[in-house]
Amino acid sequence: MRPLIIEKTDETPEIILNPDANTYKISYRSLPENANGFYAPVFQWLEEFAQSPIEDIQFVFELEYFNTASAKQIAKILLILEKIYQKTDLEIVWRYKKEDVDMMSSGIRYSKLLDVEFSLEEVPDN
Repeated sequence: MRPLIIEKTDETPEIILNPDANTYKISYRSLPENANGFYAPVFQWLEEFAQSPIEDIQFVFELEYFNTASAKQIAKILLILEKIYQKTDLEIVWRYKKEDVDMMSSGIRYSKLLDVEFSLEEVPDN
């Protein structure tokens, strides 16, 4: 399966979905003007990937900030990942900066919605 790599901008996250490198990550900030349109290729890629996922996936979220529209899209991504978890070993890692209580709280809320291995990791402020 071909990788999906979306470069970050001031308003959109970096997204790396690369089975060849076993790298699955969404990072930076998510404030797209059209969140549905921005995340559509991600959903399409994940749904296709869910048909025959590889083993031992670690999907990392390392977001600094996301808006309400992005929160809904992240929830949809997590629900697809939960489906993939039914087929293979998958861990979701939610990384947040030490002082970012809001991002930590978001990770906790999302983790409670899912039946999937979900860990929260504090990362140092840079």
